[in-house]
Amino acid sequence: MKNTQLTFVLLLGLFASACGSDEPEFDATGTFEADEVIVSSELGGRIDSFIVEEGQQLPAGKVVGIIDAQNLALQKEQVEASIEALQEKTMDVQPQVRLLQNQLDVQRSQLATLERERRRTENLVAADAATQKQLDDINSQIDVLKEQMGVTRQQINVQRTTTSTQNRAILSENKPLQKRVAQLEEQLSDAKITNPVSGTVLSVYAEEGEITAPGKPLYKIADLSTLTLRAYITGTQLSEVRLGQRVKVYVDSGEGYKVLPGVVTWISDKAEFTPKTIQTKDERANLVYAMKVRVENDGFLKIGMYGEVVIPDGEQEA
Repeated sequence: MKNTQLTFVLLLGLFASACGSDEPEFDATGTFEADEVIVSSELGGRIDSFIVEEGQQLPAGKVVGIIDAQNLALQKEQVEASIEALQEKTMDVQPQVRLLQNQLDVQRSQLATLERERRRTENLVAADAATQKQLDDINSQIDVLKEQMGVTRQQINVQRTTTSTQNRAILSENKPLQKRVAQLEEQLSDAKITNPVSGTVLSVYAEEGEITAPGKPLYKIADLSTLTLRAYITGTQLSEVRLGQRVKVYVDSGEGYKVLPGVVTWISDKAEFTPKTIQTKDERANLVYAMKVRVENDGFLKIGMYGEVVIPDGEQEA
């Protein structure tokens, strides 16, 4: 009876050993990670709306929240009102010019009258009916009137130049104010919380109604369609691995292993001490090299899951 039991135990051990021999020899071990993006607001203030939940799928460019920006909107209206007020501060040169122009027209009329009187007096002087002094007086009046007309013309030019200079000084404030409006518009656009990348929301750190600040995390998102297995290989394996190489990734599925194709995307150029949670092919190795393997995710893989890597011999690059 005892011999029979001993034989049964030995057979059971042999069977277990045979089953275990079917398991592949893993070249590296690691955990899955994703390129996580922490989204924050570019503007501080109260969160008026925020429609983000953990596990939610968000496309890139979607507006997921709005920060209260009433103060900025009021500032913009104030600057726009200042721009409109500049037009009211400018001077209209036309009334002054029109007044001087009317004065010049009167002087022209007076000059025409004096020139007629001079011609008549010249005829009288020629006929000895008028004296030379009378003619000289008329010529003096004409000279004085011409000087007055020159002064009037100069006054018109000065008035136009002075008014133009004053208006330019006033309107020179317009450009900085326009820049200020553009700056406020840019800040108002920052009030919208826009999702930067397509992916799944992993964590949410804020709620609607809370006060946030620029750079304060609101939520974390990552694209889970492709995960990266960060694994470690020994120095003796380093020569067997190259960028773009196709490898097999084994993930524990409860009743065995799920095998997924992967591609080596990065190999560290510096050795590091073996992480305590990692078992390499050569457990006696003190130094290992990190590498990253890109694996397409059909929904089975999760961040933080363990994965095993088998490096096929003679495998071609992807």
